[in-house]
This record gives sequence, structure tokens and C-alpha cells, in this order.
Amino acid sequence: MTTASGSNAALDGKVAVVTGATRGCGRAIAVELGRAGATVFVAGRSTRGNPSVLARPETIEETAELVTAAGGRGIPVRCDFTSVSDVDALAEHVASEGSLDILVDDVWGGDRYADHVSPYWESDLGDVLTLMRNGLDTHLIALHRLLPLLVRRPGGLLVEVTDGDDDTVHGAALPYYLVKCGVRAIARAMAPKLAEHGCTALAVTPGFLRSEAMLDLFGVTEDNWRDAITDERPEFAVSETPYYLARGVAALVADPEVERFAGRTLASWTLARTYGITDVDGSRPDFGRYFAEVFEAGRDPLTVDPSPYR
Repeated sequence: MTTASGSNAALDGKVAVVTGATRGCGRAIAVELGRAGATVFVAGRSTRGNPSVLARPETIEETAELVTAAGGRGIPVRCDFTSVSDVDALAEHVASEGSLDILVDDVWGGDRYADHVSPYWESDLGDVLTLMRNGLDTHLIALHRLLPLLVRRPGGLLVEVTDGDDDTVHGAALPYYLVKCGVRAIARAMAPKLAEHGCTALAVTPGFLRSEAMLDLFGVTEDNWRDAITDERPEFAVSETPYYLARGVAALVADPEVERFAGRTLASWTLARTYGITDVDGSRPDFGRYFAEVFEAGRDPLTVDPSPYR
């Protein structure tokens, strides 16, 4: 079955919630679920005329319009996931659709408070606690209120979005590390509980993400992003768009044997190999292999041809 916009409608009749869907992987995942025919609740803080504290231009309305244009049905819902009452209102809205089949938990909100430079004991404690609240408490609040809808019938899928596919420190600052480990732990801990209801929990991670904010940071656009590959940041050559992970998530949702991945954290490059996925430009970035064979191996990245890792 194909919709007028080109969707294969593999998820026709399915209802999804994507938290943190304003931009980045959340936006791309929402769009790819819509492309497969799903109704997607696009939840986040930034709305037209009322941006979040990040003051970025992306909005949930824009994401919802992209979902609908891709072939699904996008429903924007303004939701601050630190607010239980906001999440309760979201849950009521979702319940009005009658079911919840897919919960993608991508809320973050920690970039403004992440100090990756100072020793932990010299960092701002207020920022640390806010990062923990925005990055981990939000997931717990969302799950507490939305999982009752997901487990109403077998087949539901919980996807936690994190950074990194294992708990190796890799030089990460303590608060950031705790949040991302915590998100992976949520997937591991929830897997056996959701399995009791015929549902699956897992986590996913992108590689070096070419998000809207990252493009802005490097002073490039998606059209000329290669201009940011420099001697200072040669690894940018192995970066990926948010749609690379999003295509992997859409493939997971459509996989009738997805339960085999319960409790695991799957990287974009792992999903690409598993499902034959490419990024939007036809490449297949493997930042995990690049990191292991270049950085962890102690090689000079300036002497490494990045093309085999794409």
C-alpha cells in the first residue's frame, strides 16, 4: 500500500509518541515513522511564537508538518517533560486515539548545561542538577505516564535514544556520562518487564551527528557540510544526518522479530548493517568502527582516509 505522498504505509494505523521531537534525531525519527504511515504525536517545548530556552528556530509544529508531508499524520503537542501535568495532558491526548504502539523517548534538553571542559568539582552544581533533571528525570516521567498506554496490548515498542552503545567513559564529563548511561540502563531494566506484556524495550544511538545545532556550530549547512572537515576536526568526514538513525528506528518498528534486540543498545551503524540502510546521500557511515580503528588505536586521524568508514 502506498500513500499519495509516497509512504509504503507499513505503519498504517499505528500511533507513536516521539519525545524531544523538535529537532535532531527526534524530528527525523518522527518524520520517518510518518513516512511509514504512522500517526505521530510530536512532543517538545518549542512552539511557534514560544521557543524553548535554547532559542532555536525549530518548532514542533514544523516537525508535525514534515510528518504529514511524508505521508503520516503529525500532531504537535507542547510538552515540558519536567512537568508531570504537561505529560499527563499528553497522555490524555494520546489516549484519545485509542492506543499507543511506539514510544520513542528522545527528550534531552541538556546542551545548555553540559560542561565538557572543567573538572567535575569545578563545574556549576546548579547546571549539573539541571542537566540531570532535563536528561534523565524527563525520561522517567514520560515512561511513568505513557507506558500504561503502551502495554495495553502486545506488540508495543519502547525506543530510548542515547549517546554511545556501551558504558565506556571515552572522556565524557560525569553528568553527561551518567545521563547517557542511565538511558541505556532504562532500556535494559525495562526489557524484561515489558516482555511480560508482549512488548519490547531497547535503546539506540547515533554516531557523530550532523544535527541542526552541530551544523550551526561548525558554520555550515547540510549542502556544504564537507567544508567543515578540517585538520582540527577530521572525524567530521564520518558524520551522519539524523535520518540515518531515524531510518534504522523505522526499520526496527516494522521488524516482526524486533524482540530479539530487547535490552540492547543499537548504534546507527549496526542498524545500517542489519537492515541495509543508508544515509540520505547513499553513504553508510560507521563511526563506531572509525573510533575504534583510529582514535582508540592511537592513529593520527590526519593520516587516515575516511572513505572506507563511509
